[in-house]
Amino acid sequence: MQRVHFIAIGGAAMHNLAIAISKKANFQVTGSDDEIFEPSYSRLKEHKLLPEKMGWFPDKIHSGLQAVILGMHATEDNPELIRARELNLKIYSFPEYLFQQTRSKTRIVVGGSHGKTTTTAMILFVLKQLNIDADYMVGAQIEGFDNMVKLSYDSRIAVFEGDEYLTSPIDRRPKFHLYKAHIAVLTGIAWDHINVFPTFENYVEQFRMFTELMEVQGRLIYFDGDDNLNAIAQKLRRDIVPFPYNTPEYEVIDGITYLKTKKGDVRLNIFGEHNLQNLNAARLACRQIGVTDEQFYSVIPDFSGASNRLQKIEETASSVAYKDFAHSPSKLKATVKAVRHQYPDKKLIACMELHTFSSLTEDFLPQYANCMSEADIAFVYYDPEVIKHKHLKEIQPEQVKQAFGGNNLSVFTDSNALQQKLRELNYDNSALLLMTSGNFSGVNLIDFAKELLNKK
Repeated sequence: MQRVHFIAIGGAAMHNLAIAISKKANFQVTGSDDEIFEPSYSRLKEHKLLPEKMGWFPDKIHSGLQAVILGMHATEDNPELIRARELNLKIYSFPEYLFQQTRSKTRIVVGGSHGKTTTTAMILFVLKQLNIDADYMVGAQIEGFDNMVKLSYDSRIAVFEGDEYLTSPIDRRPKFHLYKAHIAVLTGIAWDHINVFPTFENYVEQFRMFTELMEVQGRLIYFDGDDNLNAIAQKLRRDIVPFPYNTPEYEVIDGITYLKTKKGDVRLNIFGEHNLQNLNAARLACRQIGVTDEQFYSVIPDFSGASNRLQKIEETASSVAYKDFAHSPSKLKATVKAVRHQYPDKKLIACMELHTFSSLTEDFLPQYANCMSEADIAFVYYDPEVIKHKHLKEIQPEQVKQAFGGNNLSVFTDSNALQQKLRELNYDNSALLLMTSGNFSGVNLIDFAKELLNKK
């Protein structure tokens, strides 16, 4: 029996890994956390993995454990971590454990500042449709997959979303450095996580190091519209084979995007140039493991996207609403542009929340210049209490408005006031876009969009 204990089991990635491991034969999973929110709470409870009590309990750590997996939510002085170290137990971070479980498999790792979740989801969707078994880790729920992590004994392929954020409280390496890709995808580089990568040069260096850590004779698939990726590709190890990609040829007819291929037009459920670039990257990654372009194009039309990534949440006869995880400048700009081009004749109402450490940092705000300029009406919301919680310097609405620029934009610091303003608008012939990595301080975005688009 392999006994594995999770410190901070309630994290988005951690609870999915715990569920995945618990499904394997001869594995026994336990875990602890001091707070667990939805959907982690209900999912852990469903799989009988929810801790009986919240808090840290050193007596859960014993010499019979084969592995302790440490989540980012824990701190270095965590009582369970201290106990595990005293017993000299094997302590893994989330990515370390994934690597250990897939050492003998061909690993596809998708990295980049934006688009990595969608690209990973596309690869997994195509493999599933073609009955090709694969282990995986992806950062969002995908239709047809009951978990965000899968580990098995039989599959020969593993597909990982490669996050560049730190590995654990005791390991300051970026997560994607630990996966040692055989096949790597890099979608683009746009400065993020300034709390751990204080300069853009330092941030770019993490992606160069990622390519250095690839397995021998690896394949690097990269977006050649990115100058920094082009520079990295020019200095690859001699054994790594580069595969550049760009935006495929397409056209939009009556709100539907059609991909132009040698075999004819392919109607898609997704849209936006950034998504089409992701599709091209996924196609090239699948080709490396034997999937032909013809096979890829035969199933990709049914791909409808990953959760919270340009996800359609309401549609009426004249209007449509989407929600998206976009929060960084590059993601925000790409998402607004995609909806603008998909619905050129509709009024575009774009609303975003500054929620992350980087986005709420005064020195980072100028990176958002003109990110929402293609919207007809734009709103930016942030909660001053979140700034205090993150121990950041206070920012003023005037600073935010100046940083974004444009006469189409208003800034709110009160969620109720923002909601009231949105209720006052006319949504006839409109596209509503709600963008956040949070929830606008407690708003159910799906219900709210339905209310707005269906009001009398």
